[in-house]
Amino acid sequence: MTNLVLLLLVIVLWGTVYAVNGLPGAYAWFVLKFAVPLLGLAYILICTVLLLIRFRKKKSRSRGWTGLGVGTVLCLHLLLMMNVIPLAYPARIQSTSPAITVSWPFAGKATVGWGGDAVNDNSPHAVWPSERWAYDLLMEPYGTGSSNPEDYGIWNQEVLSPVAGTVIAAYDAEPDIQPGSEEILSMEGNHVYIQIEETGTYLLLNHLKQGSVQVKTGDTVKPGDVLGRVGNSGSTSEPHLHIHHQRQNPLTVLHPVLAEGLPLYFEGTNADPMPIKGTVVTPDFKLKEQN
Repeated sequence: MTNLVLLLLVIVLWGTVYAVNGLPGAYAWFVLKFAVPLLGLAYILICTVLLLIRFRKKKSRSRGWTGLGVGTVLCLHLLLMMNVIPLAYPARIQSTSPAITVSWPFAGKATVGWGGDAVNDNSPHAVWPSERWAYDLLMEPYGTGSSNPEDYGIWNQEVLSPVAGTVIAAYDAEPDIQPGSEEILSMEGNHVYIQIEETGTYLLLNHLKQGSVQVKTGDTVKPGDVLGRVGNSGSTSEPHLHIHHQRQNPLTVLHPVLAEGLPLYFEGTNADPMPIKGTVVTPDFKLKEQN
């Protein structure tokens, strides 16, 4: 009976992810990535002990072997947990709404470190429901390996509001860390969160510089308003701007990944609306200046 219940649990969870999506899908995905593999390890241990007991008592061991098989099925989700199999959260961009098209968050060109719909172009983000269509933006030079944040082109660059909306969170008290450091104090670091006027959904901008945020909670912003400067706070390997769009208020979710990510596009640039990894994006007004 236990074996059947566990198998049905896994089937229901996968069914929720693929057929329901939304917030239930996000929770189901979290359980599949973290709870199911740990449950599998515990179940294999229990079944192994029971098999040894049955072996010593010379009793039938068929149930024990079946339990080991079920435990193995559950443990296969370790590949999902550790991203050995980089499987994108299975939300279809064509049927996920509302999507939002926003302005470029810089006055100059930047490179997409991670971004887009495909997991190969956006592997750190696409595996999470909340960050399904998130971007990490960089500026030359980047990827230098230097421990000095000032050696990175995006460090201290102004971040502009991409949308019209209301600031629901503005935080800049967290110290910036050295690039490559593992002394991470939070996932998001210093940040500005905006409730978008057009859709009522939320735009999150993370990893800002300590003491640089120029807005406060309750402020109304429009595209082009200065929000702050890029830093190296939070869970980050080097200075960059993380930006993503989600349905739920980030201040009320139980965990940052337990939200439904929504498509995010950019307008007024030389690139595709959803630029992928490696794309150098230049805002149109900058191109006109160069010409």
